[in-house]
Amino acid sequence: MHIFPDASAVAGALAPDEPVILNRPHAAARAARFFATKFPGKSLYAVKANPSPDLVRVLWDNGITHYDVASIAEVRMVRATLPDAVLCFMHPVKTASAIREAYFQHGVRTFSLDTLEEVEKIVAATTDAEGNEARDLRLCVRLRVSSEYSELSLASKFGIDVADAGELLQATRQVADWLGVCFHVGSQAMTPFAYVQALERARAAIAAAGVVIDMVDVGGGFPSSYPGMEPPPLEDYFAIIHRHFEALPIAYNAELWCEPGRALSAEYNSLIVKVEKRRGDELYINDGAYGALYDAAHVAWRFPVKCIAREGERSGELQEFSFYGPTCDDADFMEGPFLLPADIKAGDWIEVGMLGAYGAAMRTAFNGFGGGEVVMAEDEPMASLYTGRKDPRISDNVVSLR
Repeated sequence: MHIFPDASAVAGALAPDEPVILNRPHAAARAARFFATKFPGKSLYAVKANPSPDLVRVLWDNGITHYDVASIAEVRMVRATLPDAVLCFMHPVKTASAIREAYFQHGVRTFSLDTLEEVEKIVAATTDAEGNEARDLRLCVRLRVSSEYSELSLASKFGIDVADAGELLQATRQVADWLGVCFHVGSQAMTPFAYVQALERARAAIAAAGVVIDMVDVGGGFPSSYPGMEPPPLEDYFAIIHRHFEALPIAYNAELWCEPGRALSAEYNSLIVKVEKRRGDELYINDGAYGALYDAAHVAWRFPVKCIAREGERSGELQEFSFYGPTCDDADFMEGPFLLPADIKAGDWIEVGMLGAYGAAMRTAFNGFGGGEVVMAEDEPMASLYTGRKDPRISDNVVSLR
């Protein structure tokens, strides 16, 4: 993989007509070390955020030993990449064949669930050929909690209501060697209070069930910095989670887990796109709703952007633009606004930052698009929660994150 100082060097050397993904291993390594050393428990990387084997190796090399896998494909990939990693199958609804393969072929012992039917399925799928039920299952009951403090809700699809959790916890305790509760406050939680509220719901469920709890998993939701979304320091989240975890009615040696996805991967990737056409305040670019800019189109996520001019520098005056992607669909539209030089034109390139979480993983080949190179960049990401810089401008054309 070619290594370049920054996005401008990539554009200058390659003059790319297809989008180019820039990997920053040093940024992911820094995030991994932060969680591995500062979170007061175990940190599981949520692989769905970016299932790159290269990224998974970087995280492993920098202290992340546990991985939240949500499909049998993710189980296979991580196990092939990291033979010694601890894999936790945290999707609450799994096929029996996926459970069986994960348990017997890949050494998975930790599974999440939110119904009694799933408990029964897990027990049946992990029973051996002689009819012996597994005695080493580590099962996590997922609770439904609020996503009101997060930018993207995860409150409706999974999780059992706290009022109904007692019976499920009791039944799961009967077949589990090790019992946990887990939840997810939603993606991009903008205040630590999101976890306080969720942990109080966990307290109510545990107290009502009257069972011994060996682990509490506070899930993901840890934020990154984007335009208009600058969260508090992650240390604030860790401190308040730890304080409320310590007050729960759980086993004296119970473990605390979390499942960061965005927070570990967002700074790993950026993307260079080419401006193919300008129409007023609309720019036609070569990635979009069916590619790495899925979130910009479908949930109006604003990413930091920087102009890389083909000929000299563009003016310092900034203007708000929206984007159209390369496919034939009108839905391939990203409203933004994205702040770029007022005199940007066709033939210029744009670096779109903070795409390591979900962006690089969402690329498709719809309409014949989705190709392009992957290179490595040595500069810093456009924003970081790990460098101590609150407004890390790369150039005058980078949007302010404050």
